[in-house]
This record gives sequence, C-alpha cells and structure tokens, in this order.
Amino acid sequence: MSQVLYENTNNQGFQDINESLVSLDSLDVLRWAFDMYGDELVYACSFGAESMVLIDLISKVKPNAHILFLDTHFHFIETYQLIEKVKKKYPSLQIDLEEPQLTPLEQAEKHGDQLWKTNPDLCCKIRKLDPLEGRLNQKAAWISGLRREQSPTRANTQFINQDNRFKSVKVCPLIHWKEDEIWMYIKLHKLPYNKLHDQNYPSIGCTHCTKQVADGEDSRSGRWSNTDKTECGLHQ
Repeated sequence: MSQVLYENTNNQGFQDINESLVSLDSLDVLRWAFDMYGDELVYACSFGAESMVLIDLISKVKPNAHILFLDTHFHFIETYQLIEKVKKKYPSLQIDLEEPQLTPLEQAEKHGDQLWKTNPDLCCKIRKLDPLEGRLNQKAAWISGLRREQSPTRANTQFINQDNRFKSVKVCPLIHWKEDEIWMYIKLHKLPYNKLHDQNYPSIGCTHCTKQVADGEDSRSGRWSNTDKTECGLHQ
C-alpha cells in the first residue's frame, strides 16, 4: 500500500498538501496524518530527544499508535533503559523492536570485524535500512523527528515528504522546532530522556559510531566522526 500512495502522489500533490498544512502546529499535523493514514502510519523512533517530544504528542492523538525501533544490537545500554521507561509511561503504545537478519557475529563472519569502520554504509544498510524497508513495505506512511535546523541536509524538510528511499510518505511534524524548544518541552512535561544527552551526546546512535561532542561543535558532529558520512541513509 505504501508504494501505491507514493506513486499516486506527484511533486505538485505533496506541495499542495504542505501548503494546506502550513499554518498548523505539530499536534495538528499529527492529527491530520493519523486521520489520513490511521493504523497504516508508524513512527520509526530513535528514542533521541526529539523522539520524547513526538512520543508524548502522538500519545495525545493516538494512544495505541505503532512505534518502531531499529534494534541494531549496537545501541548504548542507556537507550535500552529509556525504552523500558517509555513503555511504563505509555503502556498503550505498541512499541516493537525490529532486528536485522544477521546477528553481530554473523555479520562479522560474513563481512569481517568492525564493518562500521571498513564500510559504514553497508553496516547501516544491514542493521537499519533493510529492516526498516521490510516494515515500511507493510505501511502507508511513517513519522520522523527531523528538524530543519539539525543539518544542511535537513533544511528543506517539509511536513509531508515524498520518500524516495523507501517509496513511501514521510511525515515530519517537528520541522520548525529549535533545540531549546525540544528541551523546554521535555523539562516542562517531565519526560524521560536518554541520560547520555547530559554527557555531551546530542545525537545518539550505535555505540561504534557515536562520540561525545565538544562545546561549540555541531550537534551531529559526533555521528560517524572522521568520515564523510553524515546520515545512516534513512533520510536520503
């Protein structure tokens, strides 16, 4: 169904949709998305700071919404601890952990040790892109926490996007939010969050490809540092 909707909506169609939503806030965009796609809409969640805001907003619109986490088996222990806290706070949400076909040992045997160093794009494909593609093929659209200020590659993100990578529709309700607004919402609503954020980890992914960020550095400079890689591929 995802590919059908993708193919039946051209560039002008997406532009018209976004023009109709331009005056809405994030909560209203989510309401529009769930009205449009219902149970065919899934949130692909990283459990970063933006995720905490989105989870809380989604719970107000659709308490039993479907949330998908890509469990690469290389995440920080703090990330798994946060997931358990979220499950307790929002018991009605359907939180699924999607795993790659290859275990870390099988990947090492097939592609060599430390694939994240020798070929990080292939590592992301095996552990993130392929599993997500398998799930999105079953859905009409997916939600992402992209914000325009995060990086130049995200500066033109719209509320509703034609997702060429997954032949799908990508809904981004937080495009106008600033980082301080994200944290203001988290503190105001006393939301759980990954404690690594308090240790200079503004963007948190797998342990092998995430490092602390020094004061003044770009918030995503800790991801795939010392390489030309800036995205895992989900948003390309």
